[in-house]
Amino acid sequence: MASVHEYWVKPDPKIKGDKGLRYRVAYNKPDGKPTGKRGFLRKGEANAYANTVEVKKMAGEYVAPALGRAVVADLAPDWLKGKKASSAPSHYRPLESSWRNHVQPRWGNVKLSDITPEAVEAWITDMRLAAKAKAAEKKEKGQKASDGATVIIRAHGVLAGILDAAVKGKRLAKNPARGLSNLPDKKRKRHVYLTSADVQRLATEAKQHRTLVLVLAYCGVRWGEAIALRVRDIDFKRARLTVADNAVQLGVDHAEGETKGKEIRWVPVPAFVLGELQERVKGKRGDALVFPHPDDPTEYLPRPKSEDGWFVGAVKRAKVQPITPHDLRHTCASLAVAAGANIMALARMLGHKDKAETLNTYADLFDDDLDRVAVAMDRRYNPCQNLVTEPDSDSLAA
Repeated sequence: MASVHEYWVKPDPKIKGDKGLRYRVAYNKPDGKPTGKRGFLRKGEANAYANTVEVKKMAGEYVAPALGRAVVADLAPDWLKGKKASSAPSHYRPLESSWRNHVQPRWGNVKLSDITPEAVEAWITDMRLAAKAKAAEKKEKGQKASDGATVIIRAHGVLAGILDAAVKGKRLAKNPARGLSNLPDKKRKRHVYLTSADVQRLATEAKQHRTLVLVLAYCGVRWGEAIALRVRDIDFKRARLTVADNAVQLGVDHAEGETKGKEIRWVPVPAFVLGELQERVKGKRGDALVFPHPDDPTEYLPRPKSEDGWFVGAVKRAKVQPITPHDLRHTCASLAVAAGANIMALARMLGHKDKAETLNTYADLFDDDLDRVAVAMDRRYNPCQNLVTEPDSDSLAA
């Protein structure tokens, strides 16, 4: 149990009537090692601290004061190192940037013990207001504006992750960044779907990138998966693509790693797309890239520029609605459903972990299925349609 002891110091002239009497609280840490805190002016304050320490020890919430004095920046390097080791480069880079630009300036030099839920909520509110002001400014200039939800959610996630590590290391009793109520909701982007005729026009206008557009639109692979394809990944007998790698562009360079789902999958290829692939890879070695950089066949194809790249030019010339290369993955889902693909096949094709992810992502594509259910139930259970009409007396007499 904690105990309170008196000791004497030189009186402090700044404290009126100070005679130099002080109180020290002695107690054992959860591991049994003795420790204490001194400097209390009043015995009541010392007793209150002693009681608090014992309650926290029994509840498993005790944190050594010295550990709680660490600042957030002390823990960030190890947390980021762990993320770098366990995450794809495309996932780690935004986390590191978020720490550097949003979390460190506000929390880097703040003691762990000084962070409160109220302070974290105030930080989130400030970021939301700043994002709203920036969006309004962009709209006035006729530019595209974002609500900043993704940036804010990521920044909060970085801080919360570091503080989770502090809790695990017994530097905090609980995480003050968890369980907040003012985080923004991340709005789901509207999916853009092209028709098969649209895709054909777009592929034609893409010129030397025609086959790539067809693979994106009819096989549903992600951009990084498509540009990482090698000749050996095409199984012409079974009409399958082996999707095992993902090339993510980081600035001007690329980092090759696992697919987003971290699993190899086999994607069906329509015969007309397979024919174009066969022409494209004719004479190439098995390890050659199917869609390489136009100036260097050993380098990955860079993502087209958003303003004046080849893809934007093809979209304009084809006169289809504005889309991005990733929208062709959504188009593939739409075309597959229209062709009669079931939810399990679509989930496997797109590399989703389970069909629930596919349903959540493309719920709008299955509205027709709901309509068919209603029609079928009406035909089966509508009492008006199942009534047997009895002949009346006049018809019997006739």
